[in-house]
Amino acid sequence: MSTQTTALARRTGEEAPKLFGTWPRRVLAVLFLVAILMVPLNVGDKYVLTILTAAAIAAIAAQGLNLLTGYTGQISLGHAFFVGAGAFAGQFLGGQLGLPLLVWLPLAGIFAGLLGGAIAPFALRLRGPYLAIVSLGLVFLGIYVARNLPAITGGLNGTVVTAPVAIGPVDFAQLQVGPFLFSREQGMFLLAWAVLVLVMLAVANIVRSRSGRAMQAVRDHDLAAEVLGVRMLPTLTNAFVASSVLAGLAGGLLAVHLQYIRPENFGVPLSMEYLAIIVIGGMASVWGPVLGALFVGLVPVVAVWAADYLPFIAQPGELYGITTTDFGLIIYGLLIIVFLLYRRSGLISFFRRRPPTAPSHPSKGDNE
Repeated sequence: MSTQTTALARRTGEEAPKLFGTWPRRVLAVLFLVAILMVPLNVGDKYVLTILTAAAIAAIAAQGLNLLTGYTGQISLGHAFFVGAGAFAGQFLGGQLGLPLLVWLPLAGIFAGLLGGAIAPFALRLRGPYLAIVSLGLVFLGIYVARNLPAITGGLNGTVVTAPVAIGPVDFAQLQVGPFLFSREQGMFLLAWAVLVLVMLAVANIVRSRSGRAMQAVRDHDLAAEVLGVRMLPTLTNAFVASSVLAGLAGGLLAVHLQYIRPENFGVPLSMEYLAIIVIGGMASVWGPVLGALFVGLVPVVAVWAADYLPFIAQPGELYGITTTDFGLIIYGLLIIVFLLYRRSGLISFFRRRPPTAPSHPSKGDNE
C-alpha cells in the first residue's frame, strides 16, 4: 500500500469521534445530561425555553448537514428542503391521520430519507459549487410544491400543527411528574433535547462504522479512497440519505414546536442558518453542531437587546433602519467569515487538545 493511502486509512481511523473517550469528556457528558434535566426545573421564562428548544432542534438538523458536509465533504444548501418535508409529513401523519409520536416522528424522518434517496443518484453526480447550486434549487422547488398542496400543507396560508407529542401517558404538552406540572415549553425542551442526545449517539456510531470511515476517506481524498476500494456513489448516497433522515426528524419536531408552519418557513435563510451552525460550531465533530446551535440561537436575543443601544436598528413600527432579523443575518455572515479566516475548526477547537506535530519525513515503514 502506498504512503498516501496508508496515511489516509490511519487518519480516518483516528478522526472517528468518541463521545465518552476520555474522563473529561465523560464528566462533561454527565454534566450535559444533568443540565438537560435541571434547566426546565429551574427556568420558568418561556422565551428562554423556546430559544433553547429551537437550538436543540436546529442542532439535530445540523447533525445531518454535518454528516454530509463535515464528514463527507459534500456542500449542500438545500437542507431546508428536507426539514420542510419532515415538518409537513409529520403534521399529515400525526395531525391529520392521528398517529402517535413514536410513529409519526420516525416516519417523517423516513419520508425525508426516501426523498433524499431518490434525489441523491442525480444530485451527487455533481461536485463542489455545482452540487451546492442544485441543492439550493431543491429549496425553491419544495416551496413551490408545498404551496400547491393545500390539502396537506395548507397552501400559501400554511397549516396549524396538531400532531400529538405524547408517548403513552406521558404528554410533553402537559407534562406532569408527581406533584410538578410542567408547561408546554418545559415539556418540549425535554423532548427536543432527549431526541438530540439519541441523534448524537447515532451519528457517533455512524462515523465510526465502516460506512462512516468510507465517507471520511472520500472527503479527505476521493481518488485514494477509490484505490482503497471505496465505492464512491453508494458512499455518497448513504451520507445523503442519513443526512435527509435527520433533517426530517428535526422538521417534525420543529413543526410541533412552532405549532404553525408555512412553506416560506423552509427557505434559503433556514439552510444558511444550518450552514452557519456547523461552521461556527465545528465541522466533522458530534459536539460542534450543539455548540453552534446554542451560539447561533442566541443571535436573535443579542439583536433584540442591541436594538435599544444601536441607532441603526429599527424599533418596532419604525420605517427606517435595519430590522432585528436582518441584523441577525448580518451577524451570521460576519461570524462565518471570522471563523473561516481565523478559527476554521469552530468553537469545538477550544475544547480539543492540539494533536502532536507529525514528522515531516516519512518513516521507514512507509517507504517500504
